[in-house]
Amino acid sequence: MSKLVITGLGAVTPIGIGTDNFWQGIMNRECGIDKVPSLIESNAAIQIAGTVKDFKPTDYMSGKLAKEMSTFIQYAYVAAGEALEDSKFDIGAEGDRIGIVMATALAGTADTAETQEEYSSTSRKKVSPRFLPKILGNLGAAQISIAHGIHGPSFTVTTACSSGGDAISIAAMLIKSGEADAILVASGESAHCPIIMSTLSQAKALSKNPDPTTACRPYDIDRDGFVMAEGGGAILIETEEHALKRNAHIYAELAGYANNNDGYHVTAPRPDGSGSVKCMESALRKAGLTPEDIDYINTHGTSTPVGDIAECAAIKALYGITADDAESDDSSIAERMSKIPPVSSTKGNTGHMMGAGGVTEVIACIKAIENGVLPPTLNCVTPDPKCDLDFVADGPRKAEVKVAMSNALGFGGQNSSIIVKKY
Repeated sequence: MSKLVITGLGAVTPIGIGTDNFWQGIMNRECGIDKVPSLIESNAAIQIAGTVKDFKPTDYMSGKLAKEMSTFIQYAYVAAGEALEDSKFDIGAEGDRIGIVMATALAGTADTAETQEEYSSTSRKKVSPRFLPKILGNLGAAQISIAHGIHGPSFTVTTACSSGGDAISIAAMLIKSGEADAILVASGESAHCPIIMSTLSQAKALSKNPDPTTACRPYDIDRDGFVMAEGGGAILIETEEHALKRNAHIYAELAGYANNNDGYHVTAPRPDGSGSVKCMESALRKAGLTPEDIDYINTHGTSTPVGDIAECAAIKALYGITADDAESDDSSIAERMSKIPPVSSTKGNTGHMMGAGGVTEVIACIKAIENGVLPPTLNCVTPDPKCDLDFVADGPRKAEVKVAMSNALGFGGQNSSIIVKKY
């Protein structure tokens, strides 16, 4: 079977619209988290979020089409358009051989909440006929397919915060099974509305830090929760044979992919990270690689007290270091620790983009390979002693990156691991 390669990239994020702007925002250590006027006006429990700035839908689509799309679909639509244009893929007669996998964790939740509030507070008990097509998760894939003539397999993945990574895995499986020669993976999220902020605040999952620029601080001792964010991402995956035939620019090889479930708790990860370990091991097996082959890991790293520790434990376990080793004076531990590559979380830049983050963070890995630079972890000033890895906290770092891994973890015990390799 031909290798799988990535030939198109697209991003709509709180630190920039367009892949180059997104990457430059990471390099400049920009933070896209801010106070949100609509959340302040509604007296929401949490009033900061990562928001996409200066996004005007009509710059990318007709006014009519913009009215038919929820914001999460608009972001996916724009990111998908960029990835397709970037790939120079001429769909034409190949419409039946290219498919789409859409990723979103919360779909049209914000629109649903707003519509219900309007319906309940007025005597006019009517809802727009556009309502249902705006909120359904699969309508992102539908709108993109209609716009570009994509007629192959179409799936929508909603596995919480691992949705983006899982969409990439499903795309790979579809191509490997012969169902398509190419798959467009698109993702979109925009759900920071009062009811979501309230439930996550009550669950003590969100940061209560009032300073937007320091609220998301992965692995720092003072972290107190994650920051919601919105955005979209897209990549085009195809067989190497197909890409070479059309003389495409190949960004990277999609070398490995995996998904599994902790089977432990609806919101908390296994404390020892064992589910994530097995997921990473599965991705490495598919790629024919060992942990020592990985040059950089883009972690899930959401800035939650429990999650960050569990993820660090998982990474250390992947390299043969267990919790018991912390109490040991075994001289080989330092040697094993030295084999763990630099890791970082880009959520300090963007906030937690939920289902979309799994795609944009893979893009960050591809750009790291392409540019030979490791993305930094913002706001990791004093690392938690239980998070004792190299978080690239001092800023972007030049380094040769041949192989990078991106992990995305979600409520329900979802684990996703994607490995991209220099082509």
